[in-house]
Amino acid sequence: MSCCLLDFGRVQELRQVRDFLFQKHNNAGPEEEKTRAGTAGVSMPKAEEEEQQQTAPWLQNCVMSLSPCSDLLVIAREHKATFLSAKWRTDESGQEEMTLSVTWSGTLSAEEGSSTGRPDWTCVVVGFSSGYVRFYTESGVLLLAQLLHEDPVLQLKCRTYEIPRHSGVTEQHEELSILYPAALVTIDGFSLFQSLRACRNQVARAAAAGSDVIQPPPLAYKKWGLQDMDTITDHSSIGITTLSVFDQMKNASMLGGFHASVKGSPPAMSQYITVGGGPYTGFYYAIEGSSQPLLSHVALAVASKLTSALFSAASGWLGWKSKNEEESVQKQKPKVEPATALPVRFGLPDSRRHGESICLSPCNTMAGVTDDFGRVTLLDVARGIAIRMWKGYRDAQLGWVQVSEARGERDLATSPSMPRRHAQFLVIYAPRRGILEVWGTQHGPRVGAFTVGKHCRLLYAGHRLMGVNSVTSQGWQIHTQQVCLFDPVNGALRAVTIPFHLALSDKKSERAKDMHLLRRLTTLLRSREVEPGLLESEAQSVLLDIKHPAIKKQALESLLSNKNAPVSCLTNVTRALLASLKEQDPEAVDESLLQFCSSQLKLLQLYTDVQLLHTPDTSPTELLLSIQPSFSGIEEDLARVGPVLQRYTEMNSRPCVSFAQDSSGPLPVRTFLVIKQPDTDWTQLGKTGYLFHCAFVCSFLFWGCLSGQSPLQRVCETLQESGISPQQLLSLLLSVWLNKEKDVLKYSDAVSHLGTLLSTLSSMKGAVDESWDGQCVSPWWQQVRTACVQSESAAAALLAALVAHRVAKNAITRLGESKFQEEWECVSLELEQWVVCIKQLEDVLALQTLLCLPSPQGSTGGAVTRCSVKTLLESGRGGVADCVSKLIFRQGVSPDLLRDILQRRGENEPLHYVCVLCLTEASVCVCVVLELLECVCQRFPDSLSPDVLFAHCSWENVVQWNKDPEVKTINNLKAVLKKITRKILESNGFCFCSFTKYLFVKVGKAPKDRLCRRDVGMGDAAVRSFLSSSVQLLQALMEADSAVEQVSAPDVCVEEVWGGAEGPVSIMELALDQRSVHYPLVQHHCVLASLLHAAMTFSLRLKPLSLFDSKGKNAFFRDLSSIQLLPSGDMDHNLVAVRQEFLMNVLTGWVKVLAESEENGVKHSSTEDMWPSVCMELSSILQVNTDILRRHLVCELYNQGLDLRAEEVMMEVQDKDVLGSQLLVLTGQRLAFSLLHSQSQTKPNMELLARLPPTLCTWLKAMDPSELRCPSAPLSQSSRLINKVIEMLPENHGQYSLALHLLEAVDSLHEEP
Repeated sequence: MSCCLLDFGRVQELRQVRDFLFQKHNNAGPEEEKTRAGTAGVSMPKAEEEEQQQTAPWLQNCVMSLSPCSDLLVIAREHKATFLSAKWRTDESGQEEMTLSVTWSGTLSAEEGSSTGRPDWTCVVVGFSSGYVRFYTESGVLLLAQLLHEDPVLQLKCRTYEIPRHSGVTEQHEELSILYPAALVTIDGFSLFQSLRACRNQVARAAAAGSDVIQPPPLAYKKWGLQDMDTITDHSSIGITTLSVFDQMKNASMLGGFHASVKGSPPAMSQYITVGGGPYTGFYYAIEGSSQPLLSHVALAVASKLTSALFSAASGWLGWKSKNEEESVQKQKPKVEPATALPVRFGLPDSRRHGESICLSPCNTMAGVTDDFGRVTLLDVARGIAIRMWKGYRDAQLGWVQVSEARGERDLATSPSMPRRHAQFLVIYAPRRGILEVWGTQHGPRVGAFTVGKHCRLLYAGHRLMGVNSVTSQGWQIHTQQVCLFDPVNGALRAVTIPFHLALSDKKSERAKDMHLLRRLTTLLRSREVEPGLLESEAQSVLLDIKHPAIKKQALESLLSNKNAPVSCLTNVTRALLASLKEQDPEAVDESLLQFCSSQLKLLQLYTDVQLLHTPDTSPTELLLSIQPSFSGIEEDLARVGPVLQRYTEMNSRPCVSFAQDSSGPLPVRTFLVIKQPDTDWTQLGKTGYLFHCAFVCSFLFWGCLSGQSPLQRVCETLQESGISPQQLLSLLLSVWLNKEKDVLKYSDAVSHLGTLLSTLSSMKGAVDESWDGQCVSPWWQQVRTACVQSESAAAALLAALVAHRVAKNAITRLGESKFQEEWECVSLELEQWVVCIKQLEDVLALQTLLCLPSPQGSTGGAVTRCSVKTLLESGRGGVADCVSKLIFRQGVSPDLLRDILQRRGENEPLHYVCVLCLTEASVCVCVVLELLECVCQRFPDSLSPDVLFAHCSWENVVQWNKDPEVKTINNLKAVLKKITRKILESNGFCFCSFTKYLFVKVGKAPKDRLCRRDVGMGDAAVRSFLSSSVQLLQALMEADSAVEQVSAPDVCVEEVWGGAEGPVSIMELALDQRSVHYPLVQHHCVLASLLHAAMTFSLRLKPLSLFDSKGKNAFFRDLSSIQLLPSGDMDHNLVAVRQEFLMNVLTGWVKVLAESEENGVKHSSTEDMWPSVCMELSSILQVNTDILRRHLVCELYNQGLDLRAEEVMMEVQDKDVLGSQLLVLTGQRLAFSLLHSQSQTKPNMELLARLPPTLCTWLKAMDPSELRCPSAPLSQSSRLINKVIEMLPENHGQYSLALHLLEAVDSLHEEP
C-alpha cells in the first residue's frame, strides 16, 4: 500500500548501441539531431532484471525518447540514432519478459480506432539544428520533411487528446509544438495526422509498385515570434484557456488604464509558458483568430529515394544524409514564412536564475521547472505564480504521475457518469544524489523515495495516442506508462506505481487515509464474487490499518451488514480486531469501540449456538411433566373463550399475500445483528423501525421452542449465557407470539410451550424482583400486560394473558404458602390487574371478530378496522360505538333489525332471523352477522346503548354520504334518526349540524344534472333526495322541540373495566352539551327546504329568497339555537301573490305527474300524494289563501280528467260560488270540443247544435278547448260535473240559466245513440 518501482522491460544490445553512437572514426555531419516525440501503444508486463556490466556516463550525452506505450525507444547522438522496438522472449527459467531490441514494427492508429486498443504504428519526429523537422516510421523510413524556421530546433513537444473529466474542462485539440531560439511553431494535430497517414500510404505504394507521387495535403501551422525574453531553453503549450470575467477586467485595467474597454465575453486564448533567462519564466497568450494558420510545402520522401537513405534494416542503425546531399537539398529550400510577433504577458523575473526545463502536469494545471541553481519550482499555470520550491536537486529530471481513484461495480452501475477523483504526483530524479522521489501536490509530503543509480534517465513523454477524438476514445482501455526510469547499468525499465490514497496521507490527514481504506473495503464488499478466504484476509488487514476508532467502527459495521460474508469470516475478523484492541494501551483504546466489538462477538457466538440447537426436541416426556404443575385451571379458561376463538379463527383463515423470503431459508446473520445494537431498548422494539427485522430475529430465537422443534431448557440457558437480560428475552418471546398469531392458532401445544417458556424465564435471576410480595404490581408481569394490551392480534394477546395469569397465580400461591402456613386464600393486587386485563382482552376479541367480517360486494365504508385494548382506551367513551357503527354501515344492517337486537339483549330466547344464502365468496350469512353483533352488544351494554349506537350510525351515514353524495345513505339515516331519543335531537341540533351546511340557494331555477354536479357535487336525483331528507329532518327537530319536556336526557356511561377510557369527546357528549333549538327558526328553514324540494321535484323556476322579505332573508343560515328577528304581521300583497303563484304551480306540476302515472298504470306512493297537504301547510305559513289553492287544485284535476280526485278535494272548498263559475267554463270547453272541434262530427250533433239557444251557441263558440289537457272526457263525467256546478250555484246567480242549458245539451248529446 505504498509506491514502488516495478520492472516492466529490459533493453537488449545496449553495448552495441553505445558502440554505434560513440564510434572513434565518426564522419560527423553538419547537424545535430534531437528526438522529441513518439505516439501510441499499450504497456507490457514486468520483466526480470538481468545484470549487465556496462559503462554508464555515455547516456547523459544522448537524447532519449520513449513512446507512451513503451513499445519504442529512440536514442540519438549528434548525427546518429537508433530505434529499439518491444519484443517478447522467454528466459531460461521459463518466464516471459519484454525486451527492447533493434527491430521495426507497428502501424499508426486508424481513424476509426483499433479494436485491440494497441497502436497501429509509431512515428518518430526528429528536429535538426538546421531547422528541419523530419518524420520517420519505426523502421526508419522518411515520411516527410519540413523547414519551418531557419534556427536550430531546441524542443519538440506533443499534446494529444484527453477525455475531459467533467463538463467544466475545455476540450483540448491535438498539437505538435516546435521550439526555436526565438520562435514557436505549432502544428494542428488533425492536419498532421492526415498528412502522416497520406505519406505513409504513398510510401507503401511506391515501395510495392513504384507508382507516381501523390502530393499530400499541406500542414496547417502557426508561427509565433517570442519577444521580451533574452534566452529560451524549453516551453510548454498549455492549450486553449478562457479567463473569468474578473480576470478579464483586471487585465484590461492593468494594461489599458482607466479608459480601457472590455468586450462582452472573455476571448479564448492559447497559453504558452517558456523558461530560460530574462525573465526566468515567461507567460504568453495568443488570442484565437489573431493569426491565420499558414500552409507549408511538404517535401515528400518517395520510393525512389529509399535506396539513398542512410539506413540499414539488417544492422538496425539509422544515419542521416551526407554533406553533398544536404547541400543539394539546401539549394531547394522552401520559402520560410515570417513569424507573428507575440509579446510576453508577464513572467517571473529573476536576473540570476536561468531556467533549464519545464514539465507540464497531465491536467494542465501545474508545471515543474528546473533551473541552474539546483531548484525545482512548482508553478500554478492558471494564476502564473510559484506555489512551491524544492532545493538541492541540481540537474534534476521531472515527470508526472496521475492516479485515478478506483470505483467499484456498484458505483459504475448506479452513477457511471459521475467523474472520478484524480491525484497528481511530481516525480523528481536527482542524478547527483542517485535518488528518485515522489511528492504529493500541491503541498503534499514526500510519499516515496528510492535509491537508484546516478546515471539513470527519467523518461516522461507527456502525451498519449495521436488521432484519437471524443468519438473514437469511447470504450478504450489504453494504459500508458506515464513515468519510467531507465537504468543503463542493467538496461532495466522501471515504472513508478503510486496508490491513490497516498494523496490523502499527510501528517494532518490520517482520517482521509482511513476514509480511503474504508471505501476500499466497501468496494470489496460490493463485489459479487469474492472468495471467503480473500474477503477475510483483506477485511482484517483494512480494519487493523485504520487508525481512527470511529472509522474503524464504521468499517466493522459495513462488514457485519454484508449479506455475502459468512458467519465464520465475521467471527474471525471481529475476534482479531478485539484481540488487537486488548493488546493496546488501555488508556489509548476507545471504550465504545471495545464494547461494540465485544457485544458483536457475543451475538455472533449466540447466532452460531442457537442455529445448532434448531433440531427436534428429543425429550418430550420431560417437557410435558414440567408443564403440568404450571397450568392448573388453564383448560377452564380455554373452554370459556373457545367459541369466540373458533369464530375468530374462521374469520381470519382467508388467504393473504405472503413472500417467499419471509418464510423460507435461514435467518441472515446481518438481520440478526442489525436488531441488537448496544443502544437498542428491546422492550420498545414494537414501537421502533426495527419491527420488521424483529419478527425474523424473534422467530429465529423462540419459534422452534413454541412449535416443539427445539429443546426449551437448552435454548433458554444459551440465551441467558449470552448476556441478554430476562426482560429482553421476555420482550422477544412476546413479540414472536403476537406477530405469528395465525401459526400460533394452528399448533395445539403452542399454549403449553408458551407456559413453559414463561415459567423458565420467570425463574431466571433478575426476572422477578425478590422483594415482590404480591401486594404490589410486578414490573415483570406488567411488561406482559403492556405487550398484550398494545397488540392488535386479539387472539394471541388473550392466550398470552391467560397463560401469564396462571403462571403468575401459581407463583403468588407459592409465595403465600411460604409466608403463611395457614390455609388462607391469597388476595393480590397483581391478580386483580390480571382479571381486568383478561376481561378487556375478551371484549376486544369479540369486537375484533365482528370487525373481521368481510364486506359485501360493492359496499363502501373502508377497510377492516384493527383494534386493541390500548386503541379503545385512547379512543374515548365512543370508541366502541364508532367501530360498530362502521361495521353496521358496511354490512347494511337495517335500523329495525338493529333495534330488535338491542331490545332482546340479555334474553335467553334465540333470535329468529331469516338466513340469506351466500351470493359471493366474500359474503357471509346475515345470521352470522347478527349473531356476532348480538355477542358484542351483550359485552358492551353501556357503550352500545340504543341511543349511543343509533347516534353513531347516523353520523357514519353522514360521513359516508359526505365522501360520496351519490351513495343513497340519506334514507337509511332518516330511519336511524327516528330511533334516537327526541332529547338528543332537540339538544344538539344533530340533524342541523349534519345537513344544513349543504343547502344551496344560488340556483334561480331547477338546475340540470350538469349544473348540480358542478355547484354542489351531486346529480339532480341526489339533490332531490337530499332536499326531501332535509325537510323531514328539520321536521323531526321541530317535533323533538315540542316534546322536550316529556323525555329526559340519556346518561352516557361505559362498562366498569373500560372506565379508564380517555380520548376525544364522543358524539353523544357533544350532543348533550348543545343548546336547545329555536322552534320558529327551524320552521323558517323547513319552509325554505320545502320550497327548494318542490322546485327540484317539478322543475319549477324559483329564486328561493324572492319569496321572503328582508327579515326572512336575514334569518336564514343562522345557528338554530339563536333568536332571530322573523317576519310577523301581514305581508306585502305582491309578495303574497308571488307565493300564491308558486304554490299553484306546484299543484299543477303534481297533477301532471299524477295523470302521467295513472296513464302508465303506475301505482302512486304515499310520498307523491303528500304534495297537496304540503302546499296547504305552506300556504298557512306564507299567508296565502288556502281556499284559492284548493279551487285551483280542483280545476287542475278536472282539467286533467281526474274527476273523482277533484270531487274529493271539492268537499273542502269554502267558496262554492267561485268554484262553480270556474267549473262552468271548464264544462263549456268540454262541450265545445265535442260539438265544434271533434273530428268525428255527426249529423245528430249538428242538429243538436242547431236546436241550442242562440245565447248558448254563441257562448260555446267563444270557448277555447285547447286549454284542456284532457278534452276528450266521457260525457258521463261531463254530465256529473254540470250537475255539481248546478248544485253549487244559487238560483239567483247570473250563470244559473246557462248551466241549465248546458245540462240539457249534455243530456241530449248523451242520449244520442
